[in-house]
This record gives sequence, structure tokens and C-alpha cells, in this order.
Amino acid sequence: MPNCPKCTKPVYFAERMTSLGKDWHRQCLRCEKCNKTLVPGSHAEHEGKPYCHNPCYGALYGPGGFGRGGAESHQYK
Repeated sequence: MPNCPKCTKPVYFAERMTSLGKDWHRQCLRCEKCNKTLVPGSHAEHEGKPYCHNPCYGALYGPGGFGRGGAESHQYK
């Protein structure tokens, strides 16, 4: 039985969500930055960790011009 990469507890078949080539608990598959619950296949990955597409992944790892001062502009440090 595989272990969840977030909490390291066993993941049973009924609660399994597969994403990034690993099995996760539903409540453990969350954005590393904002903690938003994610759905398999609709999020980004960086160094094996899940991130929501907007705004976290774009602000952290996207091109330098992301947002350029508009309402969608986010600065994480």
C-alpha cells in the first residue's frame, strides 16, 4: 500500500487521488503556497510539489512579466 507524499500515512484505495505519479489523500493534495484544494490534472508541479496554476505557480515560477500591476498581479517572497 503506497504512502501519501504529504502526510506519509497509508493511502487506501477508496480515498486515493493519483497525481504527479503518486497516490495522495484527498485532503492532502493542496497547493504548497496557498493551501487550496487541488484536483488531479488541473494543477502545476515544481520539484514534485503541487501548486495551483493561478496565482501561485505563475507568480512563483512564471515569466517575470506576469500580471504587470493588474488585478491578477501577485508578489510572493
